Amino acid sequence: MRKFARDSSAMTKLTPEQYRVTQLCGTEPPGTGALLHNKEPGIYVDVVSGEPLFASTDKYDSGSGWPSFTRPIEPANVKEVEDGSHGMVRTEVRSAQGDSHLGHVFSDGPRDRGGLRYCINSASLRFVHRDDMEKEGYGAYLDQVGGKR
Repeated sequence: MRKFARDSSAMTKLTPEQYRVTQLCGTEPPGTGALLHNKEPGIYVDVVSGEPLFASTDKYDSGSGWPSFTRPIEPANVKEVEDGSHGMVRTEVRSAQGDSHLGHVFSDGPRDRGGLRYCINSASLRFVHRDDMEKEGYGAYLDQVGGKR
């Protein structure tokens, strides 16, 4: 199994927005994320570590202004942490190995798909199109993204 960790070379290549979101627990303004309207088949990986996080088949339009997913593609790659910031208690979502701030998880997702809504910042993700998954080392997840094979 491929190991993923915080990649110091990836850290130096982060845009200011990616750094603010992943390292300083920031949030991109709603409706502005580059991946919000992406409907292509593939997977979403941590922009810092490359850990596979979410599949395109689990992405849906929640109307929240951020990419939303019903579940992680690899549950062990996502950790949940209590977040008491901004005068409320929420559940923060972080990548397990890269320790990047991804967003938050809420219990108002589609009931028929488990009831969870992983509300994730585009700035914390890198999209890997189905056509590139094999060559980038994510071939084990091809059966989870739909589209042509």
